[in-house]
Amino acid sequence: MIMLSVNGRQVELDEGSSLLDAAKAAGVHVPTLCYYPGLPAQAVCRMCLVEVEGNQNPQPACRTLAKDGDVVQTDTEALQTFRRSNAEWLLARHPNDCMRCEVNGTCQFQRLVNENQWEERWPKVPLGPADYPQELSTDHTSPSIWRDLSKCIECGLCAEVCGDARQHLHVIGFGERGFDRRPVTVFDEPLSETNCISCGQCTLVCPVGALIETPHWHDVLHTLDSRRRVSVVQVAPATRVAISEEFGLKPGTVSTGRLINALRQLGFDYVFDTNFAADLTIMEEGSELLARVEAATRLPLFTSCCPGWVNWVELNRPDLLPNLSTTKSPQQMHGAIAKRSAFAQSLGPEFAEGRAEPYVVSVMPCTAKKDEAVRPGMAGDVDHVLTTRELARMIRSRGIAFGALSEDGQFDSPLGESTGAAQIFGASGGVMEAMVRTASHLKGTEDAPSLEWEVLRGVREGIKTATIPGIGTVAVCNGIAAAQRMLEEEEWRDDFVAIEVMACVGGCLGGGGEPKSMDPDILQKRAEAIYSIDAQAPRRRSYENEDVQALYASELAAPNSPAAEELLHTHYAARHSERSILMRFLDSVDRRDGAAAARLFHPGGVWSTASAFGEIKGIEEIEAFINFTLPPRMYGVNYARHKMESASDIDDLTVLTPDGNRCSFHLELCALDGGRKSRMVIKSLTRSLL
Repeated sequence: MIMLSVNGRQVELDEGSSLLDAAKAAGVHVPTLCYYPGLPAQAVCRMCLVEVEGNQNPQPACRTLAKDGDVVQTDTEALQTFRRSNAEWLLARHPNDCMRCEVNGTCQFQRLVNENQWEERWPKVPLGPADYPQELSTDHTSPSIWRDLSKCIECGLCAEVCGDARQHLHVIGFGERGFDRRPVTVFDEPLSETNCISCGQCTLVCPVGALIETPHWHDVLHTLDSRRRVSVVQVAPATRVAISEEFGLKPGTVSTGRLINALRQLGFDYVFDTNFAADLTIMEEGSELLARVEAATRLPLFTSCCPGWVNWVELNRPDLLPNLSTTKSPQQMHGAIAKRSAFAQSLGPEFAEGRAEPYVVSVMPCTAKKDEAVRPGMAGDVDHVLTTRELARMIRSRGIAFGALSEDGQFDSPLGESTGAAQIFGASGGVMEAMVRTASHLKGTEDAPSLEWEVLRGVREGIKTATIPGIGTVAVCNGIAAAQRMLEEEEWRDDFVAIEVMACVGGCLGGGGEPKSMDPDILQKRAEAIYSIDAQAPRRRSYENEDVQALYASELAAPNSPAAEELLHTHYAARHSERSILMRFLDSVDRRDGAAAARLFHPGGVWSTASAFGEIKGIEEIEAFINFTLPPRMYGVNYARHKMESASDIDDLTVLTPDGNRCSFHLELCALDGGRKSRMVIKSLTRSLL
């Protein structure tokens, strides 16, 4: 232990602590902009400079180690003058866009300027090189993440979290030097054209509005305000814990009832629990695992609940696609059930006849869920995805006193019941633990294993393993970097029967859409809350969910049945492959989105339909044919999609049509100059009946 003083206050610290740690221990506030717990200290914003007796120059508190006997000053006139000048320089390079900015009210830079009443004293100075094209500073191409580099303060946190310090993805890094230094993607490509997996960790650590989740909450509010559609909202397990932090409640506070009541005040007609679909996911995925174990094929099974992980596989390791579970994530399952099951039919004649569908919104801790909601074969089942942070903005926008709400809110039936197993989906290891509980039951293991698998729990990055009686050894990869390390060797193919991967450290509790927190123990506090809900649940195994049992009895027959496959399972493709482009085209046709389909074609492209319509030539004709010649799209149980015959075969272009026929497609692709770079489009598409 070491002893030192901060502004005259004596503090005792462990060796290896920083001066910033010392200031916090003394109760002294030191401003920071480029510091984030768990990431390497940047020391580039210079806001945390402090004076240490015996040192000629001020020291950055975030990365300077405290020494026994140090005498530290944090608020001298010289330090305050420097901070003011530094902030005024940042203001000269920052847009006056606070009223429209998505992080207005939660921006760290805005907070510092407001607290200290710093002024704009210098003329505006553009960021980056003088010859840098202005249009490249804004990137809205990703369905999950928006970038606006005009707001960047060059703290470096996005590059650190995307790089070796956390995710090991290296999608964002620094380009140029000195005055022109700025975070960029490789070759300045839009995020949608990089290997970004939409995990959103960059949005979580960004102290300003340079990186944000693609905002959906404005559209959701407008739809709710109009009251023209029956609205449904589903709530993920991690949100009911983390939302509390947005309103000043103690981290780890469970606010399920308050959250439900807030959603009702916002105007949602039905408030459901994503955990209902989590239990359903376990029934499907657990049965899928046992079937693969019995057949000794496509093992180990990789969980598919995390869309960031699925994106990574499609982008980087399509050879792993056969190992991915075909089971949809709980979000997509719940959306499909809400729109295309007996619940939708019960809403009235127009819903039962397929002329209307409910408006479905999900509240997720994850930015990648926005990406998942527009995936081919699932697009439209969830209309909008809100992050936990976005929901907080909605609640504040409507003046709802969240902390004063009662905790008596209850989810609606029939899509609101859940078990404790579903609750722990939010934590790293939770999906595997929940699957183990049910798979053991389905396997008929005489000595049922323990409900609580402590070895699969924990929020620290790394790999956790356990051996399950009657099933085999399973693994949990906590973070996409841990998964990448595991896949560097081939032992995993023989060592495990099932592997859970969550792209974010801590699982959904550390998702890119969760509240921003400077508490280094925040993941542990959230995890303790999640596991406490499970411990208090009257039913703790997914197969005990009576509403799930009723759904199988009335509509799905059994796990992995043809009816369940139709509604609850999905397909994969290597990104940018012929199969991927075909899946996007068929999805556009099914949704009658002619414009989206036309964008996949060369202007002179040809679609040979193998039908009475013959060949359709040119993108204008293709768009018009889909929009006006094909029968109007139906909804609910009457909505049928094309399906790939194989769930994951990279080269298989065999398709099952909505009317039950089999056909195959041949694609001829060509490069189309799109301005900054060319992209592959369809020159000819030929359909053949089988």
